[in-house]
Amino acid sequence: TMDCDVIVIGGGIAGASAAAELAGARRVILLERESQPGYHTTARSAALLTPYYGTPTVRGLNLAGGRFYAEPPQGFAEVPLLAPRGELYIGRKGEEHLVDEEADRARSLGGDAEILSVDATLAMVPILRRDWIGAVWYDASAADMDVGAILQGYIRLLRHRGGELRTDAEVLALAREGDGWAVTTPRGTVRAPVVVNASGAWADSVADMAGVGGLGVQPMRRTMVIVAPPPGHDTRRWPGCADVREKDGWYFKADAGRLMCSPADETPSEPCDAQPDELDIAITIDRVQQAADLPVRRVEHSWAGLRSFSPDRTPIVGFDPRSDGFFWLAGQGGFGIMTAPSLSTITAHLVAGVPLPRWLGEHDLARLAPQRFIRAS
Repeated sequence: TMDCDVIVIGGGIAGASAAAELAGARRVILLERESQPGYHTTARSAALLTPYYGTPTVRGLNLAGGRFYAEPPQGFAEVPLLAPRGELYIGRKGEEHLVDEEADRARSLGGDAEILSVDATLAMVPILRRDWIGAVWYDASAADMDVGAILQGYIRLLRHRGGELRTDAEVLALAREGDGWAVTTPRGTVRAPVVVNASGAWADSVADMAGVGGLGVQPMRRTMVIVAPPPGHDTRRWPGCADVREKDGWYFKADAGRLMCSPADETPSEPCDAQPDELDIAITIDRVQQAADLPVRRVEHSWAGLRSFSPDRTPIVGFDPRSDGFFWLAGQGGFGIMTAPSLSTITAHLVAGVPLPRWLGEHDLARLAPQRFIRAS
Protein backbone atom coordinates (compact mmCIF):
# COMPACT_ATOMS: atom_id res chain seq x y z
CA THR A 1 0.00 0.00 0.00
CA MET A 2 1.09 3.57 -0.67
CA ASP A 3 1.58 5.99 2.23
CA CYS A 4 0.89 9.01 0.03
CA ASP A 5 0.65 10.12 -3.59
CA VAL A 6 3.88 12.12 -3.81
CA ILE A 7 7.12 12.08 -1.77
CA VAL A 8 9.15 15.28 -2.09
CA ILE A 9 12.83 14.89 -1.17
CA GLY A 10 14.44 18.08 0.12
CA GLY A 11 12.98 20.71 2.46
CA GLY A 12 14.68 23.78 1.01
CA ILE A 13 12.63 26.42 -0.77
CA ALA A 14 12.26 24.28 -3.93
CA GLY A 15 10.92 21.21 -2.14
CA ALA A 16 8.82 23.12 0.39
CA SER A 17 7.10 25.20 -2.30
CA ALA A 18 6.52 22.20 -4.56
CA ALA A 19 5.13 20.13 -1.68
CA ALA A 20 2.78 22.96 -0.72
CA GLU A 21 1.47 23.38 -4.27
CA LEU A 22 1.10 19.63 -4.79
CA ALA A 23 -0.76 19.24 -1.46
CA GLY A 24 -3.70 21.11 -2.96
CA ALA A 25 -4.32 18.11 -5.23
CA ARG A 26 -2.40 15.12 -3.81
CA ARG A 27 -1.39 13.52 -0.49
CA VAL A 28 2.18 14.71 0.07
CA ILE A 29 5.05 13.86 2.43
CA LEU A 30 8.05 16.22 2.42
CA LEU A 31 11.34 14.70 3.62
CA GLU A 32 14.18 16.84 4.99
CA ARG A 33 17.48 15.34 6.20
CA GLU A 34 18.20 18.17 8.69
CA SER A 35 16.29 19.03 11.85
CA GLN A 36 14.71 22.06 10.17
CA PRO A 37 13.73 22.94 6.59
CA GLY A 38 15.85 25.37 4.59
CA TYR A 39 19.08 24.70 6.50
CA HIS A 40 21.49 24.59 3.57
CA THR A 41 21.28 26.88 0.52
CA THR A 42 17.92 28.52 1.32
CA ALA A 43 19.10 29.92 4.66
CA ARG A 44 22.34 31.23 3.10
CA SER A 45 20.85 33.33 0.31
CA ALA A 46 21.70 36.97 -0.36
CA ALA A 47 17.88 37.38 -0.25
CA LEU A 48 17.79 39.82 -3.17
CA LEU A 49 15.22 39.59 -5.95
CA THR A 50 17.16 40.49 -9.11
CA PRO A 51 14.77 39.44 -11.88
CA TYR A 52 16.98 40.33 -14.87
CA TYR A 53 19.64 37.83 -13.87
CA GLY A 54 20.29 34.36 -15.30
CA THR A 55 19.50 32.64 -18.59
CA PRO A 56 16.56 33.95 -20.67
CA THR A 57 14.35 31.15 -19.32
CA VAL A 58 15.38 31.89 -15.74
CA ARG A 59 14.64 35.61 -16.13
CA GLY A 60 11.05 34.85 -17.12
CA LEU A 61 10.68 32.58 -14.08
CA ASN A 62 12.21 35.25 -11.81
CA LEU A 63 9.79 37.91 -13.04
CA ALA A 64 6.80 35.63 -12.38
CA GLY A 65 8.15 34.81 -8.91
CA GLY A 66 8.39 38.52 -8.19
CA ARG A 67 4.72 38.96 -9.15
CA PHE A 68 3.73 36.20 -6.70
CA TYR A 69 5.77 37.67 -3.84
CA ALA A 70 4.40 41.17 -4.47
CA GLU A 71 0.83 39.89 -4.11
CA PRO A 72 0.87 36.53 -2.31
CA PRO A 73 -2.35 34.60 -1.62
CA GLN A 74 -4.32 35.76 1.40
CA GLY A 75 -2.97 34.21 4.60
CA PHE A 76 0.35 33.17 3.03
CA ALA A 77 2.38 35.56 5.19
CA GLU A 78 1.77 38.11 7.92
CA VAL A 79 4.50 40.49 6.68
CA PRO A 80 5.37 41.93 3.25
CA LEU A 81 7.61 39.49 1.37
CA LEU A 82 9.41 42.19 -0.64
CA ALA A 83 10.99 45.51 0.34
CA PRO A 84 12.32 48.01 -2.24
CA ARG A 85 16.10 47.91 -2.67
CA GLY A 86 17.20 48.53 -6.27
CA GLU A 87 20.42 47.27 -7.82
CA LEU A 88 23.32 49.02 -9.56
CA TYR A 89 25.10 46.93 -12.20
CA ILE A 90 28.51 48.50 -12.66
CA GLY A 91 30.97 48.02 -15.49
CA ARG A 92 34.57 49.06 -15.05
CA LYS A 93 36.26 51.28 -17.60
CA GLY A 94 36.61 49.42 -20.89
CA GLU A 95 33.54 47.26 -20.18
CA GLU A 96 30.81 49.79 -20.91
CA HIS A 97 29.50 47.48 -23.65
CA LEU A 98 28.60 44.85 -21.03
CA VAL A 99 26.42 47.37 -19.22
CA ASP A 100 24.66 48.33 -22.45
CA GLU A 101 24.04 44.67 -23.34
CA GLU A 102 22.58 43.83 -19.93
CA ALA A 103 20.39 46.93 -19.89
CA ASP A 104 19.07 46.04 -23.36
CA ARG A 105 18.23 42.51 -22.17
CA ALA A 106 16.28 43.91 -19.23
CA ARG A 107 14.38 46.31 -21.50
CA SER A 108 13.47 43.43 -23.84
CA LEU A 109 11.63 41.86 -20.87
CA GLY A 110 9.82 45.09 -20.00
CA GLY A 111 12.35 46.30 -17.45
CA ASP A 112 13.01 49.97 -16.82
CA ALA A 113 16.80 49.86 -17.18
CA GLU A 114 18.11 53.33 -16.47
CA ILE A 115 21.68 54.23 -17.49
CA LEU A 116 23.15 56.39 -14.71
CA SER A 117 25.92 58.96 -14.80
CA VAL A 118 28.90 58.49 -12.50
CA ASP A 119 27.70 61.42 -10.36
CA ALA A 120 24.21 59.93 -10.01
CA THR A 121 25.75 56.59 -9.06
CA LEU A 122 27.98 58.14 -6.38
CA ALA A 123 25.00 60.06 -5.00
CA MET A 124 23.36 56.68 -4.35
CA VAL A 125 26.44 54.83 -3.01
CA PRO A 126 29.17 57.35 -2.06
CA ILE A 127 31.87 54.77 -1.27
CA LEU A 128 32.17 53.58 -4.91
CA ARG A 129 35.44 54.67 -6.55
CA ARG A 130 34.90 57.20 -9.34
CA ASP A 131 37.98 56.04 -11.26
CA TRP A 132 36.75 52.42 -11.31
CA ILE A 133 33.33 53.15 -12.85
CA GLY A 134 32.95 52.93 -16.63
CA ALA A 135 29.16 52.66 -16.94
CA VAL A 136 26.18 51.78 -14.73
CA TRP A 137 22.63 50.61 -15.22
CA TYR A 138 20.05 50.71 -12.44
CA ASP A 139 17.29 48.16 -11.84
CA ALA A 140 14.69 49.84 -9.62
CA SER A 141 12.67 46.60 -9.43
CA ALA A 142 15.30 44.70 -7.40
CA ALA A 143 13.98 44.01 -3.90
CA ASP A 144 14.94 42.43 -0.60
CA MET A 145 13.10 39.15 -0.01
CA ASP A 146 12.03 37.96 3.44
CA VAL A 147 13.30 34.41 2.90
CA GLY A 148 12.22 33.18 6.34
CA ALA A 149 8.66 34.40 5.85
CA ILE A 150 8.55 32.91 2.33
CA LEU A 151 9.73 29.48 3.50
CA GLN A 152 7.39 29.47 6.50
CA GLY A 153 4.52 30.56 4.24
CA TYR A 154 5.01 27.47 2.10
CA ILE A 155 5.42 25.15 5.12
CA ARG A 156 2.21 26.59 6.63
CA LEU A 157 0.40 26.12 3.29
CA LEU A 158 1.63 22.52 3.06
CA ARG A 159 0.26 21.68 6.52
CA HIS A 160 -2.98 23.60 5.95
CA ARG A 161 -3.60 21.44 2.87
CA GLY A 162 -2.99 18.21 4.81
CA GLY A 163 0.61 17.60 3.74
CA GLU A 164 3.27 16.38 6.16
CA LEU A 165 6.83 17.59 6.79
CA ARG A 166 9.24 15.02 8.23
CA THR A 167 12.58 16.39 9.46
CA ASP A 168 15.63 14.30 10.47
CA ALA A 169 14.56 12.10 7.55
CA GLU A 170 17.67 11.65 5.41
CA VAL A 171 17.11 9.33 2.45
CA LEU A 172 19.11 6.16 3.13
CA ALA A 173 17.68 4.11 0.25
CA LEU A 174 15.40 4.78 -2.71
CA ALA A 175 14.13 2.02 -4.98
CA ARG A 176 11.27 0.97 -7.23
CA GLU A 177 8.82 -1.27 -5.39
CA GLY A 178 5.79 -2.58 -7.28
CA ASP A 179 4.06 0.37 -8.95
CA GLY A 180 5.87 3.01 -6.93
CA TRP A 181 8.87 4.09 -4.93
CA ALA A 182 10.03 3.05 -1.47
CA VAL A 183 12.07 5.70 0.34
CA THR A 184 13.90 4.52 3.46
CA THR A 185 14.76 7.08 6.16
CA PRO A 186 15.82 6.84 9.84
CA ARG A 187 12.13 7.43 10.60
CA GLY A 188 10.92 4.48 8.56
CA THR A 189 10.04 3.74 4.95
CA VAL A 190 7.45 5.69 2.96
CA ARG A 191 5.93 4.66 -0.35
CA ALA A 192 4.36 6.63 -3.20
CA PRO A 193 3.89 6.36 -6.97
CA VAL A 194 5.82 9.62 -7.51
CA VAL A 195 9.08 10.94 -6.05
CA VAL A 196 10.07 14.59 -6.58
CA ASN A 197 13.85 15.05 -6.42
CA ALA A 198 14.22 18.55 -4.95
CA SER A 199 17.40 17.80 -3.07
CA GLY A 200 19.55 20.69 -4.29
CA ALA A 201 23.25 19.88 -4.15
CA TRP A 202 22.33 16.20 -3.59
CA ALA A 203 20.11 15.96 -6.72
CA ASP A 204 22.47 13.74 -8.73
CA SER A 205 23.27 11.64 -5.65
CA VAL A 206 19.56 10.95 -5.09
CA ALA A 207 19.10 10.08 -8.78
CA ASP A 208 22.07 7.69 -8.61
CA MET A 209 20.66 6.09 -5.46
CA ALA A 210 17.36 5.58 -7.30
CA GLY A 211 19.18 3.84 -10.14
CA VAL A 212 18.03 6.57 -12.54
CA GLY A 213 21.39 8.27 -13.01
CA GLY A 214 22.44 11.89 -12.59
CA LEU A 215 22.12 14.70 -15.12
CA GLY A 216 25.28 16.66 -14.35
CA VAL A 217 23.90 18.93 -11.61
CA GLN A 218 27.02 20.61 -10.17
CA PRO A 219 27.07 22.28 -6.74
CA MET A 220 29.13 25.51 -6.71
CA ARG A 221 30.29 27.14 -3.48
CA ARG A 222 29.62 30.85 -3.00
CA THR A 223 31.17 32.93 -0.20
CA MET A 224 29.55 35.75 1.79
CA VAL A 225 31.09 38.05 4.39
CA ILE A 226 29.60 40.71 6.65
CA VAL A 227 31.64 43.85 7.38
CA ALA A 228 30.92 47.25 8.88
CA PRO A 229 30.36 50.17 6.49
CA PRO A 230 32.71 53.16 6.76
CA PRO A 231 31.85 55.44 9.72
CA GLY A 232 29.34 58.19 9.02
CA HIS A 233 27.47 56.38 6.21
CA ASP A 234 23.80 55.49 6.47
CA THR A 235 23.49 52.41 4.25
CA ARG A 236 19.77 51.79 4.70
CA ARG A 237 18.76 53.36 1.38
CA TRP A 238 21.72 52.11 -0.63
CA PRO A 239 20.83 49.88 -3.56
CA GLY A 240 22.73 46.65 -4.04
CA CYS A 241 25.91 46.99 -6.11
CA ALA A 242 27.19 44.33 -8.47
CA ASP A 243 29.97 43.99 -11.00
CA VAL A 244 28.27 43.53 -14.36
CA ARG A 245 30.78 40.71 -14.98
CA GLU A 246 29.48 37.56 -13.32
CA LYS A 247 32.90 35.87 -13.46
CA ASP A 248 35.71 37.31 -11.30
CA GLY A 249 33.26 39.94 -10.09
CA TRP A 250 31.84 41.03 -6.74
CA TYR A 251 28.69 42.39 -5.17
CA PHE A 252 27.59 43.96 -1.93
CA LYS A 253 24.34 45.08 -0.36
CA ALA A 254 23.26 46.72 2.86
CA ASP A 255 22.11 44.25 5.50
CA ALA A 256 20.92 45.30 8.97
CA GLY A 257 23.35 48.20 9.23
CA ARG A 258 26.23 46.19 7.79
CA LEU A 259 27.43 45.31 4.28
CA MET A 260 27.05 41.79 2.92
CA CYS A 261 29.81 41.19 0.35
CA SER A 262 30.64 38.36 -2.05
CA PRO A 263 33.26 37.68 -4.73
CA ALA A 264 30.51 36.01 -6.82
CA ASP A 265 32.63 32.86 -6.67
CA GLU A 266 31.59 29.55 -8.21
CA THR A 267 33.90 26.86 -6.84
CA PRO A 268 32.88 23.28 -7.78
CA SER A 269 32.07 21.31 -4.63
CA GLU A 270 30.80 17.98 -3.46
CA PRO A 271 27.37 18.15 -1.78
CA CYS A 272 28.10 19.12 1.83
CA ASP A 273 27.47 21.59 4.63
CA ALA A 274 29.50 24.28 2.86
CA GLN A 275 32.00 26.36 4.84
CA PRO A 276 33.86 29.50 3.70
CA ASP A 277 37.49 29.22 2.64
CA GLU A 278 39.96 31.76 4.10
CA LEU A 279 41.35 32.54 0.65
CA ASP A 280 37.85 33.26 -0.70
CA ILE A 281 37.20 35.61 2.22
CA ALA A 282 40.42 37.49 1.38
CA ILE A 283 39.45 37.62 -2.32
CA THR A 284 36.05 39.04 -1.36
CA ILE A 285 37.62 41.93 0.54
CA ASP A 286 40.19 42.59 -2.21
CA ARG A 287 37.64 42.72 -5.05
CA VAL A 288 35.19 44.95 -3.20
CA GLN A 289 37.99 47.29 -2.12
CA GLN A 290 39.12 47.70 -5.74
CA ALA A 291 35.69 49.14 -6.55
CA ALA A 292 34.76 50.82 -3.26
CA ASP A 293 36.47 52.78 -0.51
CA LEU A 294 35.69 50.26 2.23
CA PRO A 295 38.25 49.88 5.03
CA VAL A 296 37.81 46.46 6.68
CA ARG A 297 39.11 46.14 10.23
CA ARG A 298 37.54 42.74 10.73
CA VAL A 299 35.14 40.31 9.12
CA GLU A 300 32.18 40.13 11.48
CA HIS A 301 30.68 36.99 9.98
CA SER A 302 31.26 34.75 6.99
CA TRP A 303 29.52 31.77 5.47
CA ALA A 304 29.23 29.77 2.25
CA GLY A 305 26.38 28.10 0.41
CA LEU A 306 26.07 25.73 -2.50
CA ARG A 307 24.28 26.90 -5.66
CA SER A 308 23.62 23.90 -7.89
CA PHE A 309 23.62 24.38 -11.66
CA SER A 310 22.49 22.17 -14.51
CA PRO A 311 24.87 21.92 -17.49
CA ASP A 312 23.03 24.75 -19.32
CA ARG A 313 22.40 26.81 -16.14
CA THR A 314 18.62 26.50 -16.50
CA PRO A 315 16.61 24.45 -13.95
CA ILE A 316 15.55 20.86 -14.62
CA VAL A 317 11.82 20.32 -14.06
CA GLY A 318 9.95 17.26 -15.29
CA PHE A 319 9.55 13.48 -15.22
CA ASP A 320 12.62 11.45 -16.11
CA PRO A 321 11.72 9.32 -19.16
CA ARG A 322 14.11 6.59 -17.97
CA SER A 323 12.07 5.67 -14.88
CA ASP A 324 8.35 5.86 -14.03
CA GLY A 325 7.40 8.38 -11.38
CA PHE A 326 10.82 10.00 -10.89
CA PHE A 327 10.45 13.79 -11.17
CA TRP A 328 13.30 16.32 -11.28
CA LEU A 329 13.11 19.73 -9.58
CA ALA A 330 16.78 20.65 -9.53
CA GLY A 331 19.55 22.87 -10.88
CA GLN A 332 18.07 26.17 -9.68
CA GLY A 333 21.55 27.73 -9.43
CA GLY A 334 21.42 31.02 -7.55
CA PHE A 335 17.77 31.55 -8.45
CA GLY A 336 15.98 29.09 -6.16
CA ILE A 337 14.06 31.59 -4.05
CA MET A 338 13.21 33.87 -6.99
CA THR A 339 11.97 30.95 -9.10
CA ALA A 340 10.23 28.96 -6.34
CA PRO A 341 6.68 30.25 -7.02
CA SER A 342 7.05 29.57 -10.75
CA LEU A 343 8.73 26.16 -10.55
CA SER A 344 6.46 24.87 -7.76
CA THR A 345 3.31 25.68 -9.75
CA ILE A 346 4.85 24.13 -12.87
CA THR A 347 5.67 21.02 -10.80
CA ALA A 348 2.08 20.79 -9.54
CA HIS A 349 0.86 21.18 -13.12
CA LEU A 350 3.13 18.45 -14.53
CA VAL A 351 2.65 15.99 -11.64
CA ALA A 352 -0.99 16.53 -10.73
CA GLY A 353 -2.55 18.45 -13.62
CA VAL A 354 -3.12 21.59 -11.53
CA PRO A 355 -3.98 24.51 -13.87
CA LEU A 356 -1.24 27.11 -14.29
CA PRO A 357 -2.09 30.44 -12.60
CA ARG A 358 -2.42 33.66 -14.59
CA TRP A 359 0.46 35.40 -12.75
CA LEU A 360 2.87 32.79 -14.12
CA GLY A 361 2.63 34.08 -17.69
CA GLU A 362 3.84 32.14 -20.74
CA HIS A 363 6.81 29.75 -20.46
CA ASP A 364 8.22 27.04 -22.73
CA LEU A 365 8.20 24.06 -20.36
CA ALA A 366 10.25 21.99 -22.82
CA ARG A 367 13.23 24.21 -21.98
CA LEU A 368 13.05 22.85 -18.41
CA ALA A 369 12.57 19.16 -19.27
CA PRO A 370 15.25 16.62 -18.26
CA GLN A 371 15.16 15.10 -21.77
CA ARG A 372 17.52 17.81 -23.03
CA PHE A 373 20.37 16.22 -21.08
CA ILE A 374 19.37 12.59 -21.50
CA ARG A 375 19.45 12.84 -25.31
CA ALA A 376 22.89 14.44 -25.16
CA SER A 377 24.25 11.71 -22.90
